Amino acid sequence: MDSRELESIDTVTLSAGTLQAQFAPALGMAGVSLRHEGEELLDRQAGLLAYARTGAVMGVPLLYPWANRLAGHDYMLDGRDVRLPFGPPLVHCEEHGLPIHGLLHASPHWRTTSQDETRIRAMLDFGAHPELLAAFPFPHTLEIEASLSVARLRIVTTVRPTSAAAVPIAFGFHPYLRLPDVPRAGWQVTLPPRRRLILDPCGIPTGAGERQPATRFGLDDRDFDDGYDGLGSRSAFSVSGGGRTITVELESGYPAAQVFSPRGEDFICFEPMTAPTNALRSGAGLRRAADEFTASFSIAVGQLPPERSASL
Repeated sequence: MDSRELESIDTVTLSAGTLQAQFAPALGMAGVSLRHEGEELLDRQAGLLAYARTGAVMGVPLLYPWANRLAGHDYMLDGRDVRLPFGPPLVHCEEHGLPIHGLLHASPHWRTTSQDETRIRAMLDFGAHPELLAAFPFPHTLEIEASLSVARLRIVTTVRPTSAAAVPIAFGFHPYLRLPDVPRAGWQVTLPPRRRLILDPCGIPTGAGERQPATRFGLDDRDFDDGYDGLGSRSAFSVSGGGRTITVELESGYPAAQVFSPRGEDFICFEPMTAPTNALRSGAGLRRAADEFTASFSIAVGQLPPERSASL
């Protein structure tokens, strides 16, 4: 995405010190830029317009009401037998034909409720849109607050039921992170203690898993599309190189995550998830919000001390 695309779409810019973030409320409340000292830290893939037209995720998109894939176009929850529509504009499918990344791809239904230089808050009334309720029949409002400090972008998501029906919680985010001007071979990745999920050939958890300790390694030509659960509060994932480190911290409400970085690509995604992949169908790790539910994560940006940077 170039500057002309950004100019054609209304965005909101937040600034704090040398950190700057941009969001597009009218296109899914997606984060479309995160700059540190003028350098872009988000990989924007095919761009915001492609996200709007085809659902091709980029930047920091919300995946709602499910993150990652579902194993089919139907699910049964709390006595509701739901069938998803086949195909756009509401549902997008991945290479195996499975629904992916939820229903709010570049949704125009967000309304900004407040903003200032370092903060924006936007709300979507899910229950006001029959096409959304047909695919996820749990009326509620959804609020995102993004706030920026001198070293951190924090995103807080709040679900508020608007009927007697508790709302299943299985959403997530998909931050595409990059280290500008640093070859992938120079990226160092740190992962927290976690349980790695065993996946079937379509990327759906089988129910099995294996505990893994915290680890640090060079990304180089390693290939990742791995799911994890069993994450503790404030678990942190980071990538470092070129004197800079970017850390995704799961502050609250995110016991699961995905790490995605295809071999040869100059990005890595640490994806906060409120439930593992396919939770709407499997029920594994699925929670329900009868009252207000809030989840928070942040993307912290820091400079490494010179001696440590040289050793990476």
